[in-house]
Amino acid sequence: MAPQQKDVIVVHYNEIALKLGHRAMFQSRLVENMRRRLVDMRGAKVRTLQGRLLVTVGEADLDEIVRRLVVVPGVANVIPAREVEISMEALEAEIDRLLEGWRPSGTFRVAVKRSEKRFPMKSPEIGGALGARIVAATGAPVDLKRADEVVHVEITQDGIFVGLGKIPACGGLPVGTGGRVLLLLSGGIDSPVAGLRMMRRGCRIDSLHFHSVPYLNRTSQDKARVLASMLARGQGPTKVSMVAFGDIQSAIVSAVPRPLRVVLYRRMMMRIASELAQRDRLHALVTGESLGQVASQTLPNLSVIEDAATIPVLRPLVGMEKREISDYAQRYETFAVSIVPDEDCCTLFVPKHPATAAKMAEVEAAEALLDIDEMVGQAVAARELETIEADWSGGPEELAAAI
Repeated sequence: MAPQQKDVIVVHYNEIALKLGHRAMFQSRLVENMRRRLVDMRGAKVRTLQGRLLVTVGEADLDEIVRRLVVVPGVANVIPAREVEISMEALEAEIDRLLEGWRPSGTFRVAVKRSEKRFPMKSPEIGGALGARIVAATGAPVDLKRADEVVHVEITQDGIFVGLGKIPACGGLPVGTGGRVLLLLSGGIDSPVAGLRMMRRGCRIDSLHFHSVPYLNRTSQDKARVLASMLARGQGPTKVSMVAFGDIQSAIVSAVPRPLRVVLYRRMMMRIASELAQRDRLHALVTGESLGQVASQTLPNLSVIEDAATIPVLRPLVGMEKREISDYAQRYETFAVSIVPDEDCCTLFVPKHPATAAKMAEVEAAEALLDIDEMVGQAVAARELETIEADWSGGPEELAAAI
């Protein structure tokens, strides 16, 4: 029998359950990732149950554990709960204890999952009995379809878990199951969201930030570090390459007509990123580009820019609107950091009317005026590589204020 009245967190996954023959590998990686995120949470332990995972809270802070779990890719939702013995009497006693500190604010329902088929009552019977108990104590109305609040009861062979409310989490697949990629991290709203979405597909993210020091100040680098620390919340320590780009921009300005400069900047970034990715054995580049959002992100320009890359370029935001991207950034707390004013390389030497449909022949003619190999080689050789740890010290506003 399970110990009585133990604080736990029931963790559900969804996509992993569809992996059939590979499910054990995906689940094992998720458990490992969760344990790493909770390594400094005193007494917190992760164990595997049938179709779900369980975190024993121990002496740690339950809210802090939940805060960390909901950003772990692969976790679909969590339910803070209590674990009780496998009996109807223990279950009813736990409902009575729950009612000591809770009254439904509107309608409610009891959602029962019974994977332990030896339990003598069926799910509808259990839900009906517990619902009647809550109605008798509170007078609250029941709504089985659109309840304002839900009491979750999960009956397993390991114990019964009773919780109030289900907290949505990151979802997707565990980091480490989808390969390693290099994120071009600008410091704006889009690129951190692109990184988060690729993490949900199981990718481990390294980041590359182009800056224009000494032409501009170091704010963009500070922002990139903070954003990397937020990405690290979901995947652990994150490698960040800092590459000075101002001299390259200056050389392009000196040799290339104004309309083509932005496209050439991006093509140079693709070359440098491809070289660094191949050196670090990464499988693809990731950008925060969204089709039509700015002049460089028209379909003709994206095609010309991608031609300079030597490995695949992934654009997880390509079909998203700015509002959708911003909403996602708000949800995962990167928005407040991304909107901190800064001076990044995207604002340096930008022409007033950049080309929106650059032609490859024109671009290649312009690049013939530059020593491309020398410029790429110098940038790659001078890159500064850092490892950024996860920062749990404050919320997004506190992190933004510290930049």
